Amino acid sequence: MQYLIIITIIWAFSFSFIGEFLAGHVDSYFAVLVRIILASLIFLPFTKFRAIPTELKIKMLLIGSIQIGLMYLFFYQSFLFLSVPEVLLFTIFTPIYVTLFYDALKKQFKPLYLISTNIAVLGTYILRYHNINSEFITGFLMVQGANICFAIGQSSYKKVMESHSNIKQRDIFGYFYFGALCVSIIAFIFFANPQKISPSLIQWCVLIWLGVVASGLGYFLWNKGACEVDAGVLAIMNNALVPAGLIVNLLIWEKPTNYLLLGLGSIIIAFSLWLHHFFIKQYRLSK
Repeated sequence: MQYLIIITIIWAFSFSFIGEFLAGHVDSYFAVLVRIILASLIFLPFTKFRAIPTELKIKMLLIGSIQIGLMYLFFYQSFLFLSVPEVLLFTIFTPIYVTLFYDALKKQFKPLYLISTNIAVLGTYILRYHNINSEFITGFLMVQGANICFAIGQSSYKKVMESHSNIKQRDIFGYFYFGALCVSIIAFIFFANPQKISPSLIQWCVLIWLGVVASGLGYFLWNKGACEVDAGVLAIMNNALVPAGLIVNLLIWEKPTNYLLLGLGSIIIAFSLWLHHFFIKQYRLSK
């Protein structure tokens, strides 16, 4: 779980960096392409092209194309319609998607997971409670598209690696980025705006940080961490990004935030994690 906590802290900065420096200034398809190219280069030296089953290679390519290839396309577009806090708010549904997709892959249903997960959703909603009107519908749908892709990807990765525990994840994770790279290249060719592909020095620094640290290191450790916890904890940790992202947005950019709701929502999320562990303990004792 330590991997999930570390990457949560790193990703907390990504929302603000994208919203403050890139959204509306740098073409989103170009930003996605640069980010994935850098991440791919990081893992290229570690990737094994022999002694890896072809079926596993294809699965990793598909997972990467969905989890960060398609997800980034939705995610970056959402910042054109929403503020950083609003993007954070709309990610509250990710835990539900994670739980449902993973249970579907395992062909099983655990209602207790939904109880703890939905409590986490409630806690996250409280963090940014305000009226949402029809102006945000497009942005909302964009974020939900990103949430679904992210949930499908990490649930599928966890399921695949459970069947290939003898293979080092570092040796095959390059295929994950290669799959995402294929999607980003196609999207860039067809949809990029040439007038917005000349980043400033600070924007290049943000892109490099996002590509090398947030993506290159981030997704590997996040997916590795996902394989070490159950689906319920994974779902809840997805929502831990919300208070972390809000804190960064508040402290660095001094965005107005309701401290009472921030504290209350965080407490509820922490309670949901404790409740989940309690359910698991009771389940094991009942066996």
